[in-house]
Amino acid sequence: MFGEKKKKEEPRFVETKVPNEGGYITRILVDTENGIQYLFAESIGAAGGLTALLDEDGKPLINEAYRRKKEKE
Repeated sequence: MFGEKKKKEEPRFVETKVPNEGGYITRILVDTENGIQYLFAESIGAAGGLTALLDEDGKPLINEAYRRKKEKE
């Protein structure tokens, strides 16, 4: 209704690190719903890709800060 303030929603993905090297743009993204981390890589002026980061057992890497935050909600 009028005058009601909407709760500011957190974006689904947030960027945690931006290590750029050479002709590539790379970003580490975290899914704020489950804490899973993704690597986004893009060649300047060309194609790019997105993939989940995996641990040595092949399981998705979890950003613990986001996992704990979600558990508290």
